[in-house]
Amino acid sequence: MQFKNILKVKVARHAHFNAAHRLHNSNWGDEKNKAVFGKCNNPNYHGHNYKLIVEVTGEIDQETGYVIDLGILSQIIKTEIENRFDHKNLNLDTEEFKNLNPTAENIAVVIYNILRSKLDYKYELNIKLYETERNFVEYGG
Repeated sequence: MQFKNILKVKVARHAHFNAAHRLHNSNWGDEKNKAVFGKCNNPNYHGHNYKLIVEVTGEIDQETGYVIDLGILSQIIKTEIENRFDHKNLNLDTEEFKNLNPTAENIAVVIYNILRSKLDYKYELNIKLYETERNFVEYGG
């Protein structure tokens, strides 16, 4: 019996977007929001320069040598994520966060779900979102 070697490789694409947000739970009073979210609860919002890493894992295509064409992945990220969130107030300017607190965790899950719907399910998808140089979240579905 002969076994075929299946080569699974992870490829990644970096992207950036700048966005403002306010962490706030409308079911809580001002005191509790300030206690839980601190400066991030500023009623006038605050912003971040988000760094996004989109990781796609899959088999190497024997004809192209690619897992996925990174040019195509780049265009999907630009169209679906950067154009949607860059220079936006996430709370006010996006449908995704009208009723969802735009924490880094929730932003990563939203990005995952958007990209998951645009990629073939033969790929594994992982999202890393850096809110600051030292703070990041990761979500893989």
